Amino acid sequence: MTPAPSGPAAPTLDDPVPATRLGGDLPFAAPEEAAALVPETATLLVSGFGGVGYPKLVPEALAAADDERDLTVVSGGGVGDEIDRDLVESGDMARRYPFVPNETSRAAANEGRIQFHDRHISRLADEVRFGGLRAGMRGETIAVVEAVAVGPDWLVPSTSIGHTPAYVGVADRIVVEVNRAQPIDLARVHDVHVRDDPPNRRPIPLDDPLGETDGPAVRFDPGKLAAVVETDRADDPYEFREVSPTDEAIAENLGAFLKAELDRNPLLADAVNLQFGVGSLGNALMGALSDVDFGDRDLAYVGEVVQDGLLDMLDAGDLRGASATSLALSSEGQERLFADVERYAEDVVLRPADVSNAPELIDRFGVVGVNSAVEVDLYGNVNATHIGGTRVVNGIGGGGDFARNSRLGVVALPSTAVGGDVSRIVPLTPHVDHSEHDASVIVTEHGVADLRGRSPRERAEALTAVADPSFREALDDYRARAGAGGGNTPHHLPSAFSWDRPDT
Repeated sequence: MTPAPSGPAAPTLDDPVPATRLGGDLPFAAPEEAAALVPETATLLVSGFGGVGYPKLVPEALAAADDERDLTVVSGGGVGDEIDRDLVESGDMARRYPFVPNETSRAAANEGRIQFHDRHISRLADEVRFGGLRAGMRGETIAVVEAVAVGPDWLVPSTSIGHTPAYVGVADRIVVEVNRAQPIDLARVHDVHVRDDPPNRRPIPLDDPLGETDGPAVRFDPGKLAAVVETDRADDPYEFREVSPTDEAIAENLGAFLKAELDRNPLLADAVNLQFGVGSLGNALMGALSDVDFGDRDLAYVGEVVQDGLLDMLDAGDLRGASATSLALSSEGQERLFADVERYAEDVVLRPADVSNAPELIDRFGVVGVNSAVEVDLYGNVNATHIGGTRVVNGIGGGGDFARNSRLGVVALPSTAVGGDVSRIVPLTPHVDHSEHDASVIVTEHGVADLRGRSPRERAEALTAVADPSFREALDDYRARAGAGGGNTPHHLPSAFSWDRPDT
């Protein structure tokens, strides 16, 4: 029989901030002692999303230990170097799901030193819970998660929620890192709804993107809690590059498109719920919204991550609020939010990633999704993850969730790469993450290609028009060559995969 938990009760929706960080009789341990609980072959389920909210000391201790392990590491999204550098370099990481966020982990995946498997964020919790990753989840399952507070049968996540509820639910044992570098008042922004199991899964009980359901606590079986480690190490802040003239031109074109869409799209008559992909371009694109007159429509962010641009919009009164699963902020953004969590909590809510990215909610709230890509081909197929069709550069993340399920899916990207030497509008992409059926609008610094209702040949013409001018003649030549062979979606395969410069 599982012993009854002792100590303070879990915080609730009505009283979200825990009375103490450490509640009750807890199994405290040093990082090295907690790391020793992980067997030689194990599946490590770690918290973290957008590079924040991940455990730091226990993975670091695992990497520093003399004994080499065979670990499958599963996170919610991107995490920090303590996991995706140290565990790779130590040889302890054998498999990685579903993201390779830094150069060390990407190189290991591309060289075959770790086995990498990419998944849609919205599906990952269920795949962990119900065996969808069976081939890679080996040995005992250990959840190692970061929190701002913990009790004998509950915890409150730190700067992200990600898939923490699913991970602690399925784990054989749980290790919690309680981080004093994160304000305990972060509990105010968390709303943890755990979905029912299929085939009796009820609708997610939200009729407003900013609504609340179940409060900040992630609950678990007290018999699983194996160790509590105290830490005060801050997240590495998200680093945004400087906004470039290309970024500004893309943002201007996106803003002009949105202005026109407000007048002609009845789905946006009353409210506009927007999502932007994580990263420097997505953060920069949020600036385009300041020039768009949304009238008396409610404007909200419904996506994965809160970035600095969203804080700017909240502070300016341009945004009703934001629903996400992570606070992927710069050091300045963290300081702003941490200094005034109670105020921001009135407008910001973090949810588990299988809720923030749920197709059900994306559809219900009519989200306009804006994501980036590596390249787009002439028919609207989108490659978001691989260079040359082979070398993974990150992972699909939530882009597929929003591309497929948004009422309007936008892909925004520069028209070239490698200093202008490579076109990102190509005849045929060798890797497809979002098919032509999911991409509705493509935006580059040269314009907007609205693909809705267009035939494949019309799509190719529209996409050629937003390619870099130095590549348009070559794209026209390709379209003529492919069109001579006929077909609804014309291709000339011998030249499609050798096409990489204007004179090919």
